[in-house]
Amino acid sequence: MKEKIRVLVVDDEQLARERLIRLVNASDNHQICAEASNGEEALTAIHQSEPDIVLLDIRMPGMDGMAAAEQIATLKTPPAIIFCTAYDEYAISAFKVQATDYLLKPVRKESLEKALQQAGKLNKVQLSDSLPSANNSDTTPSLVAKTWKGSELIDLTHIYYFMADQKYVTVHHLNGETVIDNTLKELEAGYSPHFLRTHRNSLVNTDYIEALIRDNAGHYNIRLKNNVGEIPVSRRHTSDVKAWLESQS
Repeated sequence: MKEKIRVLVVDDEQLARERLIRLVNASDNHQICAEASNGEEALTAIHQSEPDIVLLDIRMPGMDGMAAAEQIATLKTPPAIIFCTAYDEYAISAFKVQATDYLLKPVRKESLEKALQQAGKLNKVQLSDSLPSANNSDTTPSLVAKTWKGSELIDLTHIYYFMADQKYVTVHHLNGETVIDNTLKELEAGYSPHFLRTHRNSLVNTDYIEALIRDNAGHYNIRLKNNVGEIPVSRRHTSDVKAWLESQS
């Protein structure tokens, strides 16, 4: 029998805890391992019960949820965190402590189920500092993207390229675009050699490179497969791109 994912519920309101407990226990894949009414109790429960996921309220007496999340993030094997709160102004702060999701009360059953499924996929990956090795043959290579919602898994094979614009990076992929908080430097270090630097603002998935072309003005561009488009190549990176293409021939 498949082992269920263990969930800790943290909320200072008993009725709110009881409702979340009912929703979790209704799931076939999850079970409640403990409950707590504030941050201090949550940290104790984590050490005693070792949950996989924590459903965490934010505004609580004593140590609040945000302070608890900061402590949880320092643990050697931290559980995934899903914030469940009545206030939307903490979303950016929740992102900074790498919460996997941010649900507003009253928490809907469908939203909670989706968040639990996502957190169950992410929490083991997060243990490797949100940049798992893309060469790990035991798992499908994925990007742990840090978005404003928390963390999101994107299949590396679906990513066409990363494009930086001022503070943020946009992932252009099979299902559209996702704005993330990872830096190009992090991505290049974590996912090389799957991605090739073509410009200070861009990394391209080598699986989608079709050709290096030159326009009438003498500027180089990479043409991507599947009619995805063209990505500029800076003069600084032209020799690297040419060397990569030659290595493939």
